[in-house]
Amino acid sequence: MPKANPASQNVSPGATLAHDLIVQIEDVLQSATKQGQPIELDPHRARLFELFVMADATGFVEEGSEPDLSCDGVARELAARWNLARNLGGGLSQPSSLPPDQLSRLRLLWSFMRMWMEWSYAWKRWDEFHGPSATPRR
Repeated sequence: MPKANPASQNVSPGATLAHDLIVQIEDVLQSATKQGQPIELDPHRARLFELFVMADATGFVEEGSEPDLSCDGVARELAARWNLARNLGGGLSQPSSLPPDQLSRLRLLWSFMRMWMEWSYAWKRWDEFHGPSATPRR
């Protein structure tokens, strides 16, 4: 019987779930890239939205949550995995000086961040427009 990794025994279930969600997000982004398709179109958009809903259900999309699955938190993790922060030298003053594959990943990350931020904003305001006190549309 294989022994469990001692380091993984110290990881909380929430951290494990957050890690799994980030892995799935990265898989969707890489799949879209390999297929030459924008992430804003289905099936990539639909899958990313499903992952957003799961992340939101954990409470990790909220500002200051730990683990952090907010737009910034996921972007930080993906940028670290893709070595974007190191290659940018800590700034975005000259992103065009990145190698083409890194610039492509940076653009992909920006697209992801825009979508994740828009969903976060809309999700937080849902009750405002659909709750009992919402004004009916005419």
